[in-house]
Amino acid sequence: MRLGGSQSGARNAKRLRQQMTPPEIALWLALRRNCAGLRFRRQHPAGDYVLDFYCAPAKLVIEIDGEAHNRGDRPARDKTRDAWLGSRGLQVLRYPAGDVLSNLDGVVRQIRIIAAERRNEIAGRPPSAPSVSLRLPPPPGGGG
Repeated sequence: MRLGGSQSGARNAKRLRQQMTPPEIALWLALRRNCAGLRFRRQHPAGDYVLDFYCAPAKLVIEIDGEAHNRGDRPARDKTRDAWLGSRGLQVLRYPAGDVLSNLDGVVRQIRIIAAERRNEIAGRPPSAPSVSLRLPPPPGGGG
C-alpha cells in the first residue's frame, strides 16, 4: 500500500521541509546516514497529514513533539491522527523534542532497532535481535 497525501498535504510538506525545527534537523541528519539500509523520508504527506519522518519498508512513523503538542486540543488531534495512521498498518513513535536534543544517539538507536524489526516482520523474516522496550536509555553523562 502506498501512503499518499492530498494536494494540500503535499504543499504543506514541502513548506515544512524548508522550516524544520532544530530537533527535526538533528534527527534527520542522523537518520539519513544510517547503515542498516533503512530509508527515511522527512515531512512526508499522508492523507491530510504531514509525518515528521516515515520509513516505508517498516511502515513506521516518527513524530517529534514540541511543547505545543501538550496544549489545547493537540493531544486529542494527535490521538485521532495516530488512530488514522494505525488503521493503515503504521506504527507511530512519538518523541518529545527535548529528548531528541538531549539524547539523540539513544533516540536514533531505538528508531533503527524498531524499524529493522518491523521491516523484518513485514517481510516475514525472523527477528534479528531481541525485542526492545520503548523506554529510552539515559542520555550520556548520567542524566536520568
